[in-house]
Order: sequence, then structure tokens, then C-alpha cells
Amino acid sequence: MRRSLPVDLDELATILEGDPVDGGGRIDLRTGEVWHRAAIDYAREMGEEDEDESDDPDRWLWVDCEGSRDAYRDMEWFIGTIADRDRAARLEIAIEGKGAFRRFKDVLAGWPDELERWYAFSEERQRGRARAWLAAAGYRPAPTKEPGPEP
Repeated sequence: MRRSLPVDLDELATILEGDPVDGGGRIDLRTGEVWHRAAIDYAREMGEEDEDESDDPDRWLWVDCEGSRDAYRDMEWFIGTIADRDRAARLEIAIEGKGAFRRFKDVLAGWPDELERWYAFSEERQRGRARAWLAAAGYRPAPTKEPGPEP
């Protein structure tokens, strides 16, 4: 049975798909707060974190960055959903080589409806990978409290 954890899936996805060299981070198992590696390093530098507590497996769930390979596959898959073959061909060219993500978005910017559809598609795929990662770690995302109007 998976334990419930109120984690922001978008934040977790950002850590999972960041730069493998300096990416990654952790999740506070008490609060569900996601900490990026830069925030952890800063807290340590400022003396705001006890090194002994920072490695406590009962408090922290460490997240290693998995890189952008899945995000690249998302672009390939999305291209396959485009009915206009000329548009699809332009996007296939855009994702070749370095700078593929930027070029892909630059080309899509010429078709605002497709760009909006891409963002929705990409965000859902990222959240799905974050959910799968949590499940593999023994957790499930719990609903997070949305800030509401003051009574």
C-alpha cells in the first residue's frame, strides 16, 4: 500500500527532468514540499540546515534527475498527432540536434492553437511521469490544499 504524500507534481516533474549534472533534489516527507538541489545547497551554505538531519531517510525522499530524454520523446509523440503533414515535417526538422526544445517551441509559436495543445500535452505527460516515480518510491500524491479566500 502506498503512503499518501501532498506533493506538487509539477515541482517534482521539474526536478526529475532537470539538468542531470546539478539537478535533483528531495521531498520533505512531513510536508510534501519539494526542494531543488540549489535550495538545499543554499540552506547548507547559510547554516540553516543541520547536515545530520538533511540525510534522514524518515524525513527526506531524495530525487535524482532523470534528464530530458522522456521530454524529447514527448515532442516526437506530439508531432505524430499533428494532422497537417507540412507542419509535422517542419517540427521533425526542428527537433534535430542541439537546441531541439527551443526550436520546437519557436516553430510551434507560429500556430498558437498547436502551441497551447503542446503545453497541455507536455504538462500531463510530465505529471504522469512524476506520479509513476512516486508510485515506484512507495507513495501516491495526496490532494494539496489550495489557498482559498479568507473567511
